[in-house]
Amino acid sequence: MSDVYYQSLDPQNAVEKQAKASKRSKFIVIGSIVGLIVLIAIGVTVGIVVSKNNSKGNKSASSSGSGSSNSSSTGGGSNTTDPNDPSVFTKDERFHRSFYGMAYTPEGALPDYGCSSSLSGVIKDMQILSQLTGRIRLYGADCNQTALVLEAIKQTKVDMQVFVGNYVVEGDPGAYERQRDAIKLALQTYGVDHVAGITVGNEFMLNYVTGHGTQDANSAIADEGAAILIANIADTRSDLASLNLPKTIPVGNSDAGSYFNTKVLEAIDYGLSNVHAWFANTTIDAASNWVTTFFQETNVVPAALLPNKPKMYIAETGWPTDSKDAANQNNGASDASVANLQIFIDQFVCQANTADIPYFFFEFVDEEWKDIKYGGVEGHWGIFDKDRNLKALTIPDCTSP
Repeated sequence: MSDVYYQSLDPQNAVEKQAKASKRSKFIVIGSIVGLIVLIAIGVTVGIVVSKNNSKGNKSASSSGSGSSNSSSTGGGSNTTDPNDPSVFTKDERFHRSFYGMAYTPEGALPDYGCSSSLSGVIKDMQILSQLTGRIRLYGADCNQTALVLEAIKQTKVDMQVFVGNYVVEGDPGAYERQRDAIKLALQTYGVDHVAGITVGNEFMLNYVTGHGTQDANSAIADEGAAILIANIADTRSDLASLNLPKTIPVGNSDAGSYFNTKVLEAIDYGLSNVHAWFANTTIDAASNWVTTFFQETNVVPAALLPNKPKMYIAETGWPTDSKDAANQNNGASDASVANLQIFIDQFVCQANTADIPYFFFEFVDEEWKDIKYGGVEGHWGIFDKDRNLKALTIPDCTSP
């Protein structure tokens, strides 16, 4: 959901982009009063809310976060053939289960947009996503999205593992706590068969260090921010232990590729690293190699030197297909276009699978709210458009790990 920026040949340009990234990331999960009220009501019982969402979904399609008509229940990709059984749906012959993982946020799962996600919409998404991958990562737990996703998996009976997310917000401990409680309730309701990990924080260190006037993720100032994350990570582990779950759930952290704090890495089981060649101003032909080289040198090698050896994943990588304005259509080296996304897919996906590089492709669908609020390429990273129609792309046919 959030985009990340890297040092390029133009340091000043990189700093400006990092500042923009910080603003974007903070917006994503800072709950409004309306959103908080909705979440409190949701927390009473997951089952009641899921039932209501299901009932609503049978009557109408889901709304988008920006107030558009239901894009989660229209478009291509799948079609439920038995209205009483979402597990019976037609498959799309254009799709292949080739992606290691996919970055995903249920449409409307933002407090600032009224928490408008519907179970019917998430069911549609799981039907499509299950034909492309066996793993998804979430960014946060507001708007009941953990429970909605697990309920949709339950109803569709798809083979899907979920990396649940808790989006930590500096200066707002309540954001972490309410998401922690929502995750706990979802685990108690649905169990952990489809839960691969809990990610505490997304680009928190990027936001913290740039917000405090530095670029060094291991400076004294950065360590102050790291202490917040580490406390939340420890609290998550304690919370999981209290549930006496049948399996151990790994606890991780996600951040921009250049902004992992060593002390945070030492406290986690896995790290999710956002690695985007677009923001490094690479050509499309060099993009795939740039991503894998950056990830190996900046994340995998340093993590392997730590005593706990956290497993590192690419949390986001992809290529934009369009821009709201002509000025941002080009990164200085290549255009944002469907044709270039196809090149990146062709050069990265199967090769990463063969090399056993774990990654989450960014992203499932275009997010219209980003286009409205931020412009540029922000709302145009999807393999599918906002209505769940596959863009003019060919999905590679190879086996994901």
